Amino acid sequence: MKKIIFLFLFLFALLVNAQTKVSGIVLDDLGEPVAFANILFKNSTEGTITNDNGRFYLESDASYNTLVVSFIGYETQTLTLNSKVNYEMEIKLAESSEQLNEVVLIAGKQSKKNNPAVDILRKIWAKKRENGVRKFKQYAFDKYEKVEFDLNTIDSALMQRKIFKGLEFVFQDLDTSKITGKTYLPIFLNETFSKVYGDNIIKEEKEEILGNKNSGFDNNQAIIAFVEDLYQDYDIYDNYLKFFDKSFTSPLSRTGIDTYNYALRDSAFIDNKWCYNIVYYPRRKNELTFKGDFWVNDSTYAIKNINLEVTKSANINWVKEIYIEQDFDVMNDSVFLLKRDYMLSDFSFKKKEKSKGVYGKRTTVYNAYEFDKEKPRDFYKKDGNPFDPEVVVKDDEFWKENRLESLNKDEKGIYKLIDTLKTVPKFKSYYNLVSILGSGYVEIDKWNLDIGSVYDVFGYNDAEGARVRLGARTYYGPNDPWRVEGYAAYGFADQKVKHGISGKFLLDNKSRLIISGGNRRDIEQLGVSLTATNDVLGRSIASSSLLTVGANNRLTNINLSALSVEVEPLTNVRVSLGANFRTLSSALPGDFSLDYVDAESVTGTSSEVKQFNVNTIVIYTPGKKTIGHGVERRDINDNYSTLLLNYTKGLKGAMNSDFNYSKLQFSYSQPWQVGGFGRLYSTVEIGKTFGEVPLGLLSVIPGNQTFFSNYGTFPNLDFYEFVTDTYASLHLEHNFNGRLFSRIPLIRKWNLREIVGLRGVWGQLSDENIALNAPANVTTPLIAPSDKVYYEYSFGIGNIFKIFRIDFNFRGNYLDTPDARPFSVTGTFGFNF
Repeated sequence: MKKIIFLFLFLFALLVNAQTKVSGIVLDDLGEPVAFANILFKNSTEGTITNDNGRFYLESDASYNTLVVSFIGYETQTLTLNSKVNYEMEIKLAESSEQLNEVVLIAGKQSKKNNPAVDILRKIWAKKRENGVRKFKQYAFDKYEKVEFDLNTIDSALMQRKIFKGLEFVFQDLDTSKITGKTYLPIFLNETFSKVYGDNIIKEEKEEILGNKNSGFDNNQAIIAFVEDLYQDYDIYDNYLKFFDKSFTSPLSRTGIDTYNYALRDSAFIDNKWCYNIVYYPRRKNELTFKGDFWVNDSTYAIKNINLEVTKSANINWVKEIYIEQDFDVMNDSVFLLKRDYMLSDFSFKKKEKSKGVYGKRTTVYNAYEFDKEKPRDFYKKDGNPFDPEVVVKDDEFWKENRLESLNKDEKGIYKLIDTLKTVPKFKSYYNLVSILGSGYVEIDKWNLDIGSVYDVFGYNDAEGARVRLGARTYYGPNDPWRVEGYAAYGFADQKVKHGISGKFLLDNKSRLIISGGNRRDIEQLGVSLTATNDVLGRSIASSSLLTVGANNRLTNINLSALSVEVEPLTNVRVSLGANFRTLSSALPGDFSLDYVDAESVTGTSSEVKQFNVNTIVIYTPGKKTIGHGVERRDINDNYSTLLLNYTKGLKGAMNSDFNYSKLQFSYSQPWQVGGFGRLYSTVEIGKTFGEVPLGLLSVIPGNQTFFSNYGTFPNLDFYEFVTDTYASLHLEHNFNGRLFSRIPLIRKWNLREIVGLRGVWGQLSDENIALNAPANVTTPLIAPSDKVYYEYSFGIGNIFKIFRIDFNFRGNYLDTPDARPFSVTGTFGFNF
């Protein structure tokens, strides 16, 4: 009885909240679904198009009694709606017996020639740099953004699951999506109000965050960072639009005519402007494309309204649907400005129609445009943290004045719902579990302590055998001005305890002045990176890998103490000055030697290195965005480049240090979006050591004897196979994101992704360094790739079962080296869009 009453009340709510609702399927004469058919309420601009399976859902707050269904090449159907709610309609379209006199249109693929829609598209290209804020020297506007997450496809079976026992009250505020027709429950809301300034002359833009509000997660910057990274800004006039780390071809792209079918559907006055309506849909399946339509002005060729829906066959994981709609306002006869931007994403493990998931919805409203008010160049320098809670968390009065779009009933209920949920022990347990999986740490609030990372508890290597590690860190909040972290580990084979402890203190927030230091005594696989780390808690996967290729016995006992001061004088420019003292010795002397010639030793050789260094590091990360104002901040994007300059000076005699030398290193890493052809990662590294140093201080070309694909290493090189004091390396890895596989009929449905890699290194080892090391070190051959550049290439298949990737790696030369590995297979796994 309760279920019947609930169902009655639910249906009643649907009837009250919306005036007209329709859903159903469109079929042709043979009963086959008609994809991309146009569904429109008569005498309105409210409509949608059918999905790949011919299904549609359309909802309006207004009352309509007639539905118009059309598609190119078919007779238009005009249907009378007998009630306000008409679900599961079955609509059949008959093939058209007539053709329009003005335009010749056919079903399926559209011609690129003699097509009025393509002619209009070319005029959009010619005018696109003259539309919107690009027409002015300077611009400024208000920006209000709200991001919401909802549980969707909620039914009675879901509500009765044990996981929701004691949480039944959350289902009191259900609603139905106007786009998908699915029932959903709002669970999270984030609001931001900001002022944006830009200068087209100097190509600078600055966004001042004036207010930020979260539903119950004000201090959870991990969620805020995730939201910011998930929903990056985009411009529909760009050739490619980036969503979820993928580049989708824009329907307004210059390459659009090779990617989409275009058809002129209608023309009408909108806001007293004559506009054309153009429908577009992809020419091929499995590519990163959209379907939808747009209205474009007949004189300025500026977009008035556009909607984009990602096709279900697109090669993207965990996202079932993406729907975007943008509206532009007419400022005067020639200027169209973005007024509202709406984006809905349906996240789900499966792409089946009835599979449950989470909606992510972002609404951005723009207002109060101002133009040609010049500001000095220094104004655009970023200062402080844009999401500093002390600055941007505002009260209700602020939001009443600055909310450019009022919250609906469901959105208002989110704040109350989350406040209530935080008092429920069961919800706290669920939240803590997700937090542990995400961060790797177990929070103990009463001690202000985190235990972890849980992912580092167990390991294995030849020196220690099985190994366990337990760590902890102080944690009062995400913006802690200081943090102390440490761990203890035990190896069951060598029966020794290892440890690491580190402390960081933020002395000045404005300049990001940080002092840090610590000590680590452990066993490490050195030489897995050309740029040596001074992180006293760092550890490479090679040091604890359960399975390796060949003997993983070239391990080093390391006792490292470090102290450094870091400052950020300019945005994204970090300068660090530090000193460190390290003691190095072989962890398995019988298998691996770090011995070098030492005239002061009684035996003429020494097996332990004691070295004091001072070093200066400059890191420049243009375009990097961070969140937080504590000693540790979070990145919220990954499309920035990194330039690193490192100078190290070894001082002999200081703290009984053994060697006097200098080392200069430079690296440049850059991700490149190559249009619709995927993403290219590139890294260039060069370095030189001045002076004579033992093996433990030389630059080892990073090999990889694990079965894990690890960018920046050479998977067909063993550890210490190449050793240098001068080197230059290049790493290239390109992920086509399925661009090639989508054209192969037999495998296109698998949504596989192709990855190709090329890497090379050249290096030298001076006669002096060979003389210092070779006579004493008989276990490690000192070879540098000086005759010719050593190179490898690889072919990979990614997105296997959506989580696995396999790389087939080939060694290009130096095949006559003893025990050279000409071929290897590595892999990795993870959840990627």
